[in-house]
Amino acid sequence: MGADQQSPSAIPGSLAAEKRDIEPRLARHTLLATNTSSIPLEILSESLEQPERLIGLHFFNPVAKMQLIEIVRGTDTGAEQIERALAFCHLIDRFPLPVSSAPGFLVNRILMPCLMEAVLLVSEGMPVESVDQAALDLGMPMGPLQLADTVGLDICLSVAKHLLSDPGKEIPTPLQLKVAAGQLGRKTGRGFYQYSGKHPKMRSPSRQPGQATDISERLLLRLLNESVVCLQENVVTDSDLLDAGLVLGIGFAPFTGGPLHYIRQTGREQVQKRLHNLEDRYGSRFTANRGWESIVRSGKEGCYPVDSS
Repeated sequence: MGADQQSPSAIPGSLAAEKRDIEPRLARHTLLATNTSSIPLEILSESLEQPERLIGLHFFNPVAKMQLIEIVRGTDTGAEQIERALAFCHLIDRFPLPVSSAPGFLVNRILMPCLMEAVLLVSEGMPVESVDQAALDLGMPMGPLQLADTVGLDICLSVAKHLLSDPGKEIPTPLQLKVAAGQLGRKTGRGFYQYSGKHPKMRSPSRQPGQATDISERLLLRLLNESVVCLQENVVTDSDLLDAGLVLGIGFAPFTGGPLHYIRQTGREQVQKRLHNLEDRYGSRFTANRGWESIVRSGKEGCYPVDSS
């Protein structure tokens, strides 16, 4: 996630004034870029005389290690600006992922339901370490709760308020309570974990038989479901780009080839059946999003080979 903490519906008037002030100072061909992690470019460009020059260059934390940059194109973003942004990413040896200016763009939008499911599991009494271990068992490099602590729970809450604004997509209470109490994660020394320096204090995961599979299924299926709808809504232009973005952006188990490749390899009908089972047990947040019918096996399975070892 990026560093912005502002709700898209509450951009202060001073920010609009700053944009009006800075634009006359720029050379005519200067590229104007933002690192916002969730605010649509259409909102940020409202007070610009040349909205076509605004583009999103969304880096990921930690910036020094993450190779992915989302290149966000707004409604008015010019083709020349896209090409220049692509060239910039190649110049600094990063992987550019063109995405549309939809709320949350691609990676944060897909990640957020999984993260919220992790918080729901904690609210049900599941130990934090057990939830994160389930994600590690799926091949992720870091659990969703430790990731939230690393990004900052205040930033996670800000993004969640925008992305989960639809009825039936409530933000779990524990996240709101921790932010209200100033427990913002690693930067304040306490979030879902307590910290000694940069490192969280962790207990050994403890789970009842069958719990590990249930936790993993809930985290994975929320992520897969959102991936399908993002492809359906053309947030990215094809499934290979989506898979690459999730592997590079959140470390989705590389040996699977990415979420859409995983669905194809496992079988769409089988994955949908698992989703329906969770819907019966946990409710509408596991209702299959539109787009599942278009996820079919084809000769073009994805960017990464499946590890058959």
